[in-house]
Amino acid sequence: MRMVSAVIKHYRLDEVRKALTDLGIQGMTIVEVKGFGRQKGHMEVYRGAEYEVRFLPKIKVEVAVPEELLDATVRAIQEAARTGEIGDGKIFIYALEDVIRIRTNERGKEAI
Repeated sequence: MRMVSAVIKHYRLDEVRKALTDLGIQGMTIVEVKGFGRQKGHMEVYRGAEYEVRFLPKIKVEVAVPEELLDATVRAIQEAARTGEIGDGKIFIYALEDVIRIRTNERGKEAI
């Protein structure tokens, strides 16, 4: 099992959610986050004053997937989140040792 964590632009969330749902992924966790990468923020004007925005708002999508769905999941996120512009995001993949469904005590793949 793997944990796929993707940091994406907030307005691409619906496309990513639909792509993952179409793959048969039944659950995901969404977190609003802030950060920066190579773009390192930007300048904005508010009430005539210019200020630097160092941390940009993003959405972090986390899904636990069985090994056989990993490549399809990554492809689906890439295609749904891509705009071709700077700041499209990143995908991180972690080894997932175990999953336990609290209600039923199911473990592993059955608990995803």
